[in-house]
This record gives sequence, structure tokens and C-alpha cells, in this order.
Amino acid sequence: MPEGILGKKVGMTQLFTEKGQSIPVTVLEMGPCFVTQIKTREKDGYTALQMGFAESKHMSKPERGHLKNLPNLKNLLEVRTSDIANYQVGQKLTVSLFSAGDIVDVSGVSKGKGHAGVVKRYHFKGGKKTHGQSDRMRRPGASGATTTPGRVLKGMRGAGQMGNARVTTNNLQVIRVDAERNLLALKGAVPGAKDGLVFVRKARKEKIAKK
Repeated sequence: MPEGILGKKVGMTQLFTEKGQSIPVTVLEMGPCFVTQIKTREKDGYTALQMGFAESKHMSKPERGHLKNLPNLKNLLEVRTSDIANYQVGQKLTVSLFSAGDIVDVSGVSKGKGHAGVVKRYHFKGGKKTHGQSDRMRRPGASGATTTPGRVLKGMRGAGQMGNARVTTNNLQVIRVDAERNLLALKGAVPGAKDGLVFVRKARKEKIAKK
């Protein structure tokens, strides 16, 4: 099986252990995904699988041509892998790739929060509220001092778009797998809003926090 599959975020809830302990979990609908293309080193210069998830009612003719004899899949993702011999176009990939206790990484697009200042975006303290300063309380202050020549260095924190960026949360534990309904319950929070597209894969640097 590939290292991961596509799915969408359903929402958060809680599960209980046999001892009555509450576990906060995020429920994901993972798959079923279909292999839509196999890239080989001879033809493409590298090996990878392209998979599709979620059917769409509206498809263009080029899209339908690419997905010949496959469902109308609107979300496509390419995953690099060297193990392509065991796959074929049209093969179904399901949530059975995972089992309870696995440690996974989840990638998604974080919630967009629009344009934000430095106080909200980076938790700056802001200026003083006294001595007649009425317009500096939530401003960053001078940022180009002590440089020669005076300038703002690249990468310095400032106001700008907050959120709406690809984020990966590492080392989340699989609590429950519901293969019949294609559901996956992960301990903790997952980036993105409800119904947002996510990619779940086996953890690259598996590590469980010590209790």
C-alpha cells in the first residue's frame, strides 16, 4: 500500500476508554481513493502514484479523458513512491491502510483568517497606552534600526495574511478505524476546516509524547 491516502475532515468529537477516560478525536473520512496514474522512471524520470478522491458532477473533457474508465474524481494528488509494481490504474485504496495504534502525519490547509496585524498574527505586545500615544498601541514599532544601511531584513515578522497555508501536524495516534464507513479517528486536532481536504500518511519521524 502507498504511504498515505486522501480524505476530508468531518469534525471533532470524543471517545471513551474502558476506564471512562475521555479522548478528544478528529474524525476523518478517508477514501475510497482510486489510482488514476502511475508514473515510471523510464517515461517520466521518477516513480510516483497519482490518486483521486471525491466524485464531482462537473468535469471538463480533458479531465474526463485523463480519468477514462474511472469515476469523476475532483481531487488528485501525486505521491512519490518506489513501490509501483504492485499497483494498477483503477485500483481502490481504502482506510484499511491504517489500524488502531498507528502514528500518522496529517497535511491540510489551515483556516484562513484574512489580513492580520502583528499583535494577532505573532502575539506582539504593542506600544504603550500612555503619554499621548493614541495610534501606536497595536503597531509593531521600528523594525529597521541598527542595520547598515537602515532597512527591514527579509523574513522579519509583520502584518499580512494569516492562515490559508499548507500545514502538517506530526505524530497523531490512530484511535479507531471504521472500514465500513471509511472513517478514521485521530487523537487531537487536525489542520483545516470541516470538509477540508487532508492527506494522511504513516509518520516519517514516529514519536509519542511521554505521559
